[in-house]
Amino acid sequence: METKSHNNPQGRPTPSSNGRVSMKDNYLLIEAVKKGYMEQVQQLLEGGADVNFQEEEGGWAPLHNAVQTYREGLVELLLHHGADPCLRKRNGATPFIVAGIMGNVKLLQLFLSKGADVNECDSNGFTAFMEAAGTGHVEALRFLYENGATVNLRRKAKEDQERLRKGGATALMDAAANGHVEVLKILLDEMGADVNVRDNMGRNALFHALRNSDNSNVEVITRLLLDHEADVNVRGEEGKTPLILAVEKKHLGLVSMLLEQERIEINDTDREGKTALLFAVQLKLKKIAQLLCNKGASTDCGDLVMIARRNYDSSLVDFLLRHGASEDFHPPADDWEPQSSRWGTALKHLHRMYRPMIGKLKIFIDEEYKIADTSEGGIYLGFYEEQEVAVKRFYEGSARGQREVSCLQSSRVRSSLVTFYGCESHSGCLYVCLALCEWTLEELLAHHREEAVENEEGEFARNVLLSIFKAVEELHHSCGYSHQDLRPQNILIDSKKAVCLADFDKSIKLSGEPQEIKRDLEALGLLVLYVVRKGDTPFEKLKTKSNEEVIQLSPDEDARDLICQLLDPGKNVKDHLSGLLGHPFFWSWESRYRTLRNIGNESDIKTRKAKSNILQLLELGKSEHSRSFVQWTSKIDSCVMRQMNKFYEKNGNFYQNTVGDLLKFIRNLGEHIDEEKNKEMKSKIGIPSQYFQKKFPDLVIYVYTKLQNTEYRKHFPNTQSK
Repeated sequence: METKSHNNPQGRPTPSSNGRVSMKDNYLLIEAVKKGYMEQVQQLLEGGADVNFQEEEGGWAPLHNAVQTYREGLVELLLHHGADPCLRKRNGATPFIVAGIMGNVKLLQLFLSKGADVNECDSNGFTAFMEAAGTGHVEALRFLYENGATVNLRRKAKEDQERLRKGGATALMDAAANGHVEVLKILLDEMGADVNVRDNMGRNALFHALRNSDNSNVEVITRLLLDHEADVNVRGEEGKTPLILAVEKKHLGLVSMLLEQERIEINDTDREGKTALLFAVQLKLKKIAQLLCNKGASTDCGDLVMIARRNYDSSLVDFLLRHGASEDFHPPADDWEPQSSRWGTALKHLHRMYRPMIGKLKIFIDEEYKIADTSEGGIYLGFYEEQEVAVKRFYEGSARGQREVSCLQSSRVRSSLVTFYGCESHSGCLYVCLALCEWTLEELLAHHREEAVENEEGEFARNVLLSIFKAVEELHHSCGYSHQDLRPQNILIDSKKAVCLADFDKSIKLSGEPQEIKRDLEALGLLVLYVVRKGDTPFEKLKTKSNEEVIQLSPDEDARDLICQLLDPGKNVKDHLSGLLGHPFFWSWESRYRTLRNIGNESDIKTRKAKSNILQLLELGKSEHSRSFVQWTSKIDSCVMRQMNKFYEKNGNFYQNTVGDLLKFIRNLGEHIDEEKNKEMKSKIGIPSQYFQKKFPDLVIYVYTKLQNTEYRKHFPNTQSK
């Protein structure tokens, strides 16, 4: 927590009682403070020297120097003459923090009384408590703790530093790194320090202790941390583990101590795929290599025999061979090529390196191989039975993990749901192995919009949404589950542009309660709008809008009708989605045109049988006269209209402005447009399906709405089987 700003005051006028104080006097003041010349300091201050003057290079003021040189009398003198007790150096350190570095309890108490915050930090996130821990000042540590210092506070680094994964360390890590055993004991036993807090690189106090090569107390500190159940499988720089660091330190005692731990991952690797055993052999550490092998380390981790031979260590060669090392170690082929283009580089790296197998799964939990974050364990690249996979991690016994697996196991082999290959359990984690896809729908629309560029027909939106609808329909009817978390991030696109539904950790088994399905239908309504608008409004923002607002945002009549039916499904919720798979939104323009022609071929329409059922059904109501096809004869090109009316010149039975006659017109034009005599008409019309869709964009949805529950639905295309 920061105190209020007390920034560098350079550039302000130097205060002076006589107006003649020079900059030299300000520097003389700082020098006098450093040397402890009380009288000279008194004289300079009375002569007008600036008590808050700060050196250019580090921003040190007289007060900072007085605290650093442990001169309590000078501190009180400077404060008496107006020194700012909260003034910050260039690195943001206050006199209070400097007092923490020096371990001066009296000054810490003084600055607290002057308004310092016990948890104030410098620009790098260091607090006085952290400084006292890192410098081994026990008395100051206890004083700060008793006055409210936060023991497990993590250093908050600057934004650019955090992007480099700097910061996040705690007082415990500082004490461990600097070898302060007594401080470590106090933090753990008296102050409740968390032994497994991680910094921004994922390192805990154990890792900090082991990476400090000059620490003479490293064995004592390691034992202390292990006794408090420090995680022995953490990773730090280059993906190294505590065991690998202990081998690199060539410290047999540390290696032995770590191998005593029940949960040690002896075969874990760094980012290059090197295990502790491989490091031991490379570093000619025979005793450590033998210890590792005797504790069960795999010898299938590199060309160990060749390395030992090259080091002229024949006894180690014999030992390794007795423990299963191969004379002819063959690493994975360098010419292997991944199927995935997006994840190809990381997959090649993972394929090339050695990793201990988890059943049939090869995986490395490292940022390089992370696909996405989740609420539990993240999603990583992996190989399951040598197949490229996305691996979703859960903690063992996770209700979410159990739901995910249960739902996927109920799906059929060829499915619109993401393919499920299998799962493995290891060290308290469940690994769910799924087909590896290239993008989420959100990513595709946000970053690869050019791949989703619409033709006039909206083919991309139609195909994507039809695949999603089929997947959800399969989930409801074939699997008996409701998804409960439909959103763009849970819809995946593979390398062949196929769409599948994923993320079932919130799914529920259907019990017959309509609301279970309604929630999925409502989410589908929002997804329709999200896709047809190409993701221009974030999905989470759409979720905050009312149904009326969502409907108003629909760009066309077909999408609007589909969304309305999803948001208000009526009573037959269970089968509602199956029916919507035949909605005109999913019809191609050619299918729409063919449907209109087929309906126009009905005899009652061709003969204009006024009292027929179909013409009465199609008749415009009083509130429907804003449709695009009202007065349709005046909207068709006049030369086309004249040509089409010629057929009725003898009986004078010309086309009228009714829906039935428009459908008959579309049917007749389709029958005759390719005749030689109609070449001029064809040049005007172009492609009929496009012509009528653009002229009358709401005609198909109108006809569909009027006829969907009648015998005439036989003319509608079957989009469900596509």
